[in-house]
Amino acid sequence: MIVLRRTFSKFFASRLVGPLLYLVAFGWGLGRSIQMDGGSYLEFIVPGIIALSAMNTSFSAVGINLNMSRLYHKTLDEYLIAPISPGAFVLGKVLAGTVRGLIACLIILALAFLFGARLAANGWFFLVVLLTCFLFSALGAVAAMVVNSHEDMANFSTFVILPMSFLCGTFFSPDRLPQVFSFVIEILPLTHASYLLRAIGSGTGMPGLSLAALVLYTAVFYAGGVLAVWKVRKS
Repeated sequence: MIVLRRTFSKFFASRLVGPLLYLVAFGWGLGRSIQMDGGSYLEFIVPGIIALSAMNTSFSAVGINLNMSRLYHKTLDEYLIAPISPGAFVLGKVLAGTVRGLIACLIILALAFLFGARLAANGWFFLVVLLTCFLFSALGAVAAMVVNSHEDMANFSTFVILPMSFLCGTFFSPDRLPQVFSFVIEILPLTHASYLLRAIGSGTGMPGLSLAALVLYTAVFYAGGVLAVWKVRKS
C-alpha cells in the first residue's frame, strides 16, 4: 500500500488509457449504431469492461509481482521465514491486488458516467466488483506460486486470461457463439462477473447462480493460493 501511494499517479494514468480507448471506440464509435437488449451498446459494454479491468488489474498486480519476487528478486524467502501463516501472507497479497483492481474499476465507472452511461451502481454492484477483484487476485497468487518461469507466467496469461478477456460476455453475449463454445464460456468466472454487473447495472435483478459461482471460485482460488504457499514453505 505504501508503494501504491507513492506511485499512484503513474498507476492512475496507466489504468485510464485502456478503458478510455474502449469507451471511445465501442461506446462513441461502434456503439452509436448498435442496440443491445433494448438499450444502448454503451450501457451493455460498460459492465463488461469493468469486469475485464477487475480481472486484468487484480491478476497482474498479484501474479506478476509475486512471480518476480519468487523467481527473480528472491525476496519471497524473507516472507516465508517470517512468523506469519500462509493464509495471512496470501490474504495480504490478495487484498493489495483487490485495492488496485477496485481503483481501476472506479476509474472506468466515472468515465462511463461522463460518456453518458446510465447504470444502477448500488451496493450490490460494488460488492460484485470487490468479489471479482478478490477472485482474480487470488488466481494471480495461485499462478505465481505454481508457475516456475517468467515465460510460463506469460503463457498462462495468454492461454487463460486473454481468452476470457474477449469471450466471457465482455463485448458481446456468449449465447451468440456455437453451443460447444458457449457451454465452456458459461463455466468461466469472468462470464459470471459480467452477467452480475450487467444485470445489477440495468436493474433487472441479481442472478443467484452467477453470484454463487463467483463465491465458489473465490474460495477455491484463495485456498489454492494458501496451499501453494504452504508447499513452497515446506520445500
